[in-house]
Formats: sequence, C-alpha cells, structure tokens
Amino acid sequence: MRLFKKTGILSVIICLFFSCQKDTKNEVLVLGTIHGGHLTEEVFNIEKLTAIINEISPDIILTEIPPNRFDAAMEGFKKDDSISEPRVMRFPEYTDVIFPLSKTMGFEIIPTAGWTAIMASERSKKLRAISKDSTRIDDWNEYTAANKLTDSLMNATGRRNDPAFIHTNTYDSIYNIRLSTYNKLFNEELGLGGWDNINIAHYWNIEKALQKYKNQGKRILITYGAGHKVWFLNELRKRDDIKLLELQPFLDKLNF
Repeated sequence: MRLFKKTGILSVIICLFFSCQKDTKNEVLVLGTIHGGHLTEEVFNIEKLTAIINEISPDIILTEIPPNRFDAAMEGFKKDDSISEPRVMRFPEYTDVIFPLSKTMGFEIIPTAGWTAIMASERSKKLRAISKDSTRIDDWNEYTAANKLTDSLMNATGRRNDPAFIHTNTYDSIYNIRLSTYNKLFNEELGLGGWDNINIAHYWNIEKALQKYKNQGKRILITYGAGHKVWFLNELRKRDDIKLLELQPFLDKLNF
C-alpha cells in the first residue's frame, strides 16, 4: 500500500510536470496589416484593428519596426503621446493603435524588422535600373503582368482588405503570384532587399525574440504587412515549442 501510494504520488507529480511543460508553450499569432489602408479602408480601419488586438490580448507584440528606430519612436511617444520617427510614422497600426494600446494593455513592444534605409534605397535604385534596361524587358514584363494578375484577382474577390479574407489560404495564393515572380526574378539581384532575403532578416529577429521568451506561456502577436504573413507562417510551423493560433476565432468573437 505504501509503495502504491508513493508510486501513485510520483505518477501524479510526473504528469503534472509534463502537463505544465506543455502548457508553457507560447501562443503565437500572425496578424497581417495593410499599413496606410487602415486609415482609408472601412473594412479594416483603425477601430477594427484596435478591437482585434484588444480581443487577442497579447503579452508581446513583435513589430515591423527596425530595432535602430525603436528607441527614438518610444522616446517621442513617452514624451507627448506622439511619434515623429520617420520610419515608424509610416505605419498607422503602430502610431494610432499599438503604441497607444500599450499604455492600457501593458504588452511589450519588440522591434523585429530587418529593414535598413540603405537597403531600401539600393533596392529602389536597382528596380528602377531593371525597369529601364532594354535587355531586361521580358523580366520586367513578367513582373508587371504578375502584379496586374494579383490585383485583378484580389479586386474580383471584393474582399481585398477584409481582415477575415487576408488571413486565408486564398489570399496567400493570390498574393503569391506577385511575390513569387518578384522573388524568382530579382531576389538575388536585389541583395539584402530581395523578397526572400528581407524576410530572412525579419524572421531572424522574430526568432531571437521567440527564443528569448521560449516556454514562458505568453501570447505573442506578430504584426507585419499582410504579404509577409505566409512566409512567416511557413517558418513558424516548423517549431514545436509554440502553439500557432488562427486569427479567425478572434474575428468571430467580434463578428468581423
């Protein structure tokens, strides 16, 4: 009897231990944003984005803000509740939603963008040069045709900026027409500014944050332009230390 009691207690302890280990996996969501579109598109406006983040109730938000721009943005925000840092000002999801919400919700904002000003400038110069290069006419025509096809299919859905549609495989498949063509033709040539290359840089910072907070039972929200979403999801699905959540259940609660 005594042995049974001891082994029974031991079994309970072991079960509790492994259950706790399992429960400490961080929950991770990827929220695709539409940047300036949040100011103009009623279907996914600032108010709706605010409601979604409130419903998700994250502990941490990993953002499309370069680490070397974050301190300046946060300093301005703490000073007078406004952001004047030029790069961050481009994203109303941060200036109008995430930074203000951090004051009342208490989540941590972590900058994870791999972008640099030099990288963006070089990418723009190279793309302009390619567009004017008579020996690259076929490549440029293929690229512009892919852009037009993506736009046409997106418009045909009538739901282009609907948050529920943005977080579907159909959206990813349509957007991938543009992005896969862009990546195939120009990624290597654009260097660090190429599509795969910039996503690798973004995800490297994201992965550092996931490792830092590994198995702490936190809810982590990743907010980037919607085009990046599928790239990140493909990498996140390879991890066995997180629980990857779908956005739709949160949208359902809001009737979005």
